[in-house]
Amino acid sequence: MSDTLLADANLRLEKALRDVTISQDAIERLTHPKASLSIAIPVRMDDGSLRVFPGYRVRYDDSRGPTKGGVRFHPNVSIDEVQSLAFWMTFKCAVLNLPFGGAKGGVTVNPKALSKLELERLSRGYVDAIADFIGTDVDILAPDVYTNAMIMGWMMDEYSIIRRQFSPGVVTGKPIAMGGSLGRETATAMGAFFVIQSVWAQQTRSPGETSIAIQGFGNAGAILADLLFHAGYKIVAVSDSQGGIYAKQGLDIPSVRHLKESSRKLKAVYCEDSVCSSVDHQVITNADLLALDVDILIPAALENQITAENADRIQANHIFEVANGPIASSADTTLEAKNIQVFPDILVNAGGVTVSYFEWVQNRSGFYWTLEDVNDRLQTKMVEETAKIQRSPKNSPSPSELPRMFTP
Repeated sequence: MSDTLLADANLRLEKALRDVTISQDAIERLTHPKASLSIAIPVRMDDGSLRVFPGYRVRYDDSRGPTKGGVRFHPNVSIDEVQSLAFWMTFKCAVLNLPFGGAKGGVTVNPKALSKLELERLSRGYVDAIADFIGTDVDILAPDVYTNAMIMGWMMDEYSIIRRQFSPGVVTGKPIAMGGSLGRETATAMGAFFVIQSVWAQQTRSPGETSIAIQGFGNAGAILADLLFHAGYKIVAVSDSQGGIYAKQGLDIPSVRHLKESSRKLKAVYCEDSVCSSVDHQVITNADLLALDVDILIPAALENQITAENADRIQANHIFEVANGPIASSADTTLEAKNIQVFPDILVNAGGVTVSYFEWVQNRSGFYWTLEDVNDRLQTKMVEETAKIQRSPKNSPSPSELPRMFTP
């Protein structure tokens, strides 16, 4: 693997350029971020002490419009990580034909170690430091790892205070009461579901005959598992950071979600009301899940889960990347040799940025859509762009031919 994440991302760009013809000028621009900002954020802690946290914001490319990208709070955030994520956001927005360029931001912090008031001071301090770097028509923030609607609300409010005017369009993923969009919290999972449905409509195997393993049972993975389960697919394995469960006959996903939400544990159960009964299952590791003999593998957890070291163990015929960068470039050659079809994250998990775009449009117009409107537009967008990317787009179903499932 390359020395830096950005260098590794550029290896993928070099490979993609073999199949397209663009000017050398455009290639040169795409290998360098347009602007990178490193900041120090002083935060007064609850005990009266002062701590300073490193923060970053990168606008990678704005050729298509204002840049767009999330803000993550995590102990491992670095300028290299933020630059590489901004790089991928550039291509994700282009893949979905959104009028945005790519950006990303982050703060090096363990948010779990902060009180709610400390977290608010940090969030507002971050915006104070980058206020001249962002804007509704310049760079738009969004939630990412360990940031949520509440934090986005603080950030939007702070920017509005600085600008002395209500500025909802500078941040997406906000609370509904502050100009957020319906459907934003489920957008990543819904978008991935629409991509899978679009692709699988061309397969001879029916959903009921299709086995799926999902690594990652957080917001995106759990909602996607639920959508696929209700669409008739056989979810045979799921996992979280502690490990996973496998049942060849398939898992009852609503019951697994119910138990996970109530006990924070993964277990194969069947629940009727509040009573859950254990069913036969096998406890497995995350590494075991990746190597299962299934039709579809969905990595929905962290980056670099499939590498040169374990790529030869992958048995799935299709991989849909719901996490950001779950497959390292070092694994590409092995997966290609095994004829495993990989549907990349810049398409599969682009539902989040697509609904963020819808939120931005609603903020600018002052006209807000229903949940059905949001999901209908999302489905149309995901299916259309999936068809364009596939080799035989004429075989892709139209949006009207796919089932509508708006309630996860």
